[in-house]
Amino acid sequence: MKKLFITIFALSMILAASVVFGQRLGRNRVPGHLQTKQVKVGDLKRSFFLFVPKRLEQNKKVPLLFVFHGGGGNPLAMDQRLGFTELARKERFVVVYPEGIGRNWNDGRETDTTQAHREKVDDIGFVSAIIDRVSEAYRIDQKRIFATGPSNGGIFSHYVGANLSERFAAIAPVIGGIADPFYKRFNPKDPVSVFVIQGTEDRLVPYDGTNGIGFGRRRNRGKIISTDRAIALWTKHNRVDARPIKSNLPDKDSNDGCTVETFLWKNGKNNTAVKLFKMNGGGHTWAGGQQYLPRRIVGNVCRDFDATDEIWSFFKAHPKP
Repeated sequence: MKKLFITIFALSMILAASVVFGQRLGRNRVPGHLQTKQVKVGDLKRSFFLFVPKRLEQNKKVPLLFVFHGGGGNPLAMDQRLGFTELARKERFVVVYPEGIGRNWNDGRETDTTQAHREKVDDIGFVSAIIDRVSEAYRIDQKRIFATGPSNGGIFSHYVGANLSERFAAIAPVIGGIADPFYKRFNPKDPVSVFVIQGTEDRLVPYDGTNGIGFGRRRNRGKIISTDRAIALWTKHNRVDARPIKSNLPDKDSNDGCTVETFLWKNGKNNTAVKLFKMNGGGHTWAGGQQYLPRRIVGNVCRDFDATDEIWSFFKAHPKP
């Protein structure tokens, strides 16, 4: 009985992990550095938060970065936990933190467990409307529009990149794969550079695409395909080199339970690339970020690199031509 209780408790904690990962710090407070905005998409008023560095040069175009929260999460937590706002201050780019309906994104999975999926919310229209709105107010470089996010936000980053390939130069899905059955109709119009960061010990979004906790028939929260299959879809679409450049990151922290293999497919159409950081031993976590739940619940946080810095370096190197 005791073992059964422990097992049930552990599973419930894992199911809550995606929520905790994105929980708000200071629930009812919007930080002064963020602007609260709305756009209308169909009959819905949709909300997003915007960060614009002070004293942008009037005649200089700037990049635009979307950061999508995870399932059950929210945009303020992404601002406070991932470090993109501080990076934007230094690097001079605009950041959008959109808010999903019911704290989830309609990301290409088939499920009725979230409002966004049940109501088939037009999140692609929402993202496109944000680009239009922000571009009217600021000199956004249309060749440097990017997207990233963890978990459900990572799955949605794939979905956005594929459905709005004519608008996004590059995406960086973190601990989130391509949705099933969406992969069957995966057919982006344009090439898109892609940087995937995925842990081999992720129990919520498994590297091999098997049904993770919270995915599959038992809870009907939908499915994803394996990381390798997702990479194959993008490498084929972008027409990159057949063989990747392989390397290993230095094991900076021998106690983090994680080592990192890197794979880079170069010379794609329109100078695109596909990159994979395979975190051997890594869990459902943001590399270089917080251990937001115990290791036994969400797995290891890799300390050998900082995902935020690596993602922005990749984006800077891969604008649209």
